[in-house]
Amino acid sequence: MRVGLLESRAARLPTYWSAYLKELGAEVVTPTLDEAECLALGRESLPGEPPQVQLVLGRILALGRVDLVLLPQWAAVSGDAWSEALPELLARRISGLPALLGVPDSPDLMEGAAAEVGMRVSQSAGRVRLAIEKVRPLGSYARAEMPPLSRASRETVAVLGPRALLAEDVLAGALRPALDELGLYPVFSHELAVLDVLNRAGRIEQPERAAPGDLELFGALSLLSGKAAVRGFVFVVPARDGSAAAAARKVAARLHKPFVLLTVDAGQTEFPELDTLRETLSAPAGARARSAAPQDAAAEGEA
Repeated sequence: MRVGLLESRAARLPTYWSAYLKELGAEVVTPTLDEAECLALGRESLPGEPPQVQLVLGRILALGRVDLVLLPQWAAVSGDAWSEALPELLARRISGLPALLGVPDSPDLMEGAAAEVGMRVSQSAGRVRLAIEKVRPLGSYARAEMPPLSRASRETVAVLGPRALLAEDVLAGALRPALDELGLYPVFSHELAVLDVLNRAGRIEQPERAAPGDLELFGALSLLSGKAAVRGFVFVVPARDGSAAAAARKVAARLHKPFVLLTVDAGQTEFPELDTLRETLSAPAGARARSAAPQDAAAEGEA
């Protein structure tokens, strides 16, 4: 069986599914075009949708003929229909796509999903069991250290946003050099240790009712907001993604440090909001505290 695999750079367990499919004897197919070409394909077909959705569609279209496509799932924020039901929505919007199957990116859900995938691919329960056992070590989050929180002569800012956006260079790759040019040192939320973020996420009000993406966003904010080295925050949301913007505004309202809300589209290289944050962080301490207040008021008014 030819199985298309979209191993997004946003995946928290990036090698699990490719190793598993190979153990099952499946022919693993990956996109034949580069990332920019995939994105262009997706934008042509879904011009009004968020860039991370366009990129996934382009990658699917670049697979060629396959029997099944595995789509690693994103952590959806509240109300985020694309993340909650990506395979179903793509199949409705675009005719002629191969069979699409969403697969989890969380250790507690991996083996159940792997069993379903295995039976579709090999139809041999024994082979499926052996394959699951062999790749089990890949189904756990890697131990990771907190990234450095400061760099000489630079102001540290936390950059928080969806992994599906921040981890993809073709979508948000221009953001890091833009921050560097302004003398800002970024600590990106998708580079934090997953277990540390999820542990902090448990402090959210009614965590059992919170969406996975909201938990990740809150956990990253909680982990970094109390760090003295972190002077400000950049909330990054995909263009044309109202759910991500609403989630960012909600958590930003908790902050007592300067922040900006940055809407990012694929290919974007200019980020004027960062100039505003740079000016705020360069102001004297008293003025800096006062300059954060309009940001808070604006966020609350848009929520």
